[in-house]
Amino acid sequence: MGGESATRTAPHRGGTSKGPAGGRTGQRLSGLAVALGLVLFLGGFGWAALTYLPYTVPTPSMTPTIDAGDRVLAQRVDGSEVRRGDVVVFKDATWGDAPLIKRVVAVGGDRVSCCQSGRLTVNGKAIEEPYLAGGQPAEDMNFTVNVPEGRLFLLGDERQGSLDSTAHLTDAASGTVARGDVSARVDAVVFPLDGMLARPTGFEVLGGLSSPGPLRTIGFMIVAGAVLVLGGGAYGPVAKILGSRKRTGSAGAR
Repeated sequence: MGGESATRTAPHRGGTSKGPAGGRTGQRLSGLAVALGLVLFLGGFGWAALTYLPYTVPTPSMTPTIDAGDRVLAQRVDGSEVRRGDVVVFKDATWGDAPLIKRVVAVGGDRVSCCQSGRLTVNGKAIEEPYLAGGQPAEDMNFTVNVPEGRLFLLGDERQGSLDSTAHLTDAASGTVARGDVSARVDAVVFPLDGMLARPTGFEVLGGLSSPGPLRTIGFMIVAGAVLVLGGGAYGPVAKILGSRKRTGSAGAR
């Protein structure tokens, strides 16, 4: 009786831990990544909602820059911020009830005329307009307009069929539109995904151009936020799979 051993071997549990997968530091970092990602993602969308207005262009008057049916994002701006070359959204009662999208080619105090060797001239300087369709003249009619202070002269990029300032030359304002009628400046075509509008560098001979809006920064915030949320959320399942494989490999080596 006294020689019987009471020592027993405890059963091996094979590491079936029910705690969170991955190390404590990894869990904290993944949680931080998800939180930061949500801030960037939601912040980007919130910033875009406050800064931009979406529009669907119903006519081809701005082709080839913007085609009929394209979806654009236009930055909310005050009319005083508009400069030559900008593509703007405006509403003028004498032009109709719907918002229109045209390109500003002259501002208050400018003298705009056409045509000099098929090119538009502003204050005597011929303007390069690479956004026009190849071989298309700047206009198919001759005109000269002195733009009153506080007003804008606007043309569509499809000069042959656009109902723009040239269609209103006989109006009291000689086809010009008040700066206050502008509500936004188009930054990009988002459907189809053509991206940011090309810079109207031909107008640099007359002065500075408008700076692009924050759309690229907003896009980066949304994409970076989505990557952080997905990456942080995937940490736990990936760590669990890797840990399971490691334990299986260790058991098989015995």
